[in-house]
Amino acid sequence: MEENFGPDFITVTDEDGNDFELELVDTLEHQGITYYAMFPAVEEDEATGEPKDVDADDEEYGLVIMKAIVENGEELLSTLDSDEELDQVYELFMERFFQDDEEEV
Repeated sequence: MEENFGPDFITVTDEDGNDFELELVDTLEHQGITYYAMFPAVEEDEATGEPKDVDADDEEYGLVIMKAIVENGEELLSTLDSDEELDQVYELFMERFFQDDEEEV
């Protein structure tokens, strides 16, 4: 029996109440905190079912890193607290991504 697993999508709401759908790429735990690496979800062309063209240089399309926090007993996703934290976690994700690529070769 063949099992097909699709991508995981997460909807986040910003402070202005706007919803964004993100595709989960990977998670990692670092210093007791769970971090999520995601990309904005790509919309499909309704006529063809193919992904719409995405400009990889568009600032609206790029790796999004968020962390899990617990607030009032509920787990929420939050932005990182500092550029230093972001840089450190970004490097950890990049090491994992490139390590996976090397193992596939």
